[in-house]
Amino acid sequence: MDELRRCAEASPDALDRHPALLVRAAGRLCALPIAQVVEVMRALATQPIPGAPTFVRGLAIIRGAAVPVVDLGLLMTGRSATGRFVTLRLGDRRAALAVDAVIGVRALDGRVLLALPPLLRDAGTAVVDAIGVVDAELLVALRAGRLVPEEVWQALAAHEGAP
Repeated sequence: MDELRRCAEASPDALDRHPALLVRAAGRLCALPIAQVVEVMRALATQPIPGAPTFVRGLAIIRGAAVPVVDLGLLMTGRSATGRFVTLRLGDRRAALAVDAVIGVRALDGRVLLALPPLLRDAGTAVVDAIGVVDAELLVALRAGRLVPEEVWQALAAHEGAP
């Protein structure tokens, strides 16, 4: 989000619309920057990684490569998310987020996006530190995500339905 702030300072028009993938995990609606999303797929089998933090489900074979899977529900609330994987681009690597459902792609107003609470708002310091130890680029990607309160989602849906 610091990148969005820098863009806003450079050009007020830079904050117009930002595409995000909206997902649900553990009862929360989350917005992930579409620029980091590679693909969405059904949840796949995972192999546990000994010694990994509890929010790391394990490794899944995605497109022939072993990809770490982070349970977004466990990360945010302690309740597991199931159903879909969202594969993220982390530099030259990939990681998958386990989520309950994928809502779709929506363009979010930059000012609204900046005002939304961070995805990791309720994650404890130890959890955030553990993510940073496991993968600093994953931490950057998750910090760019936002929680979307239901009233914002309803306003978005109403706006899209308006002529």
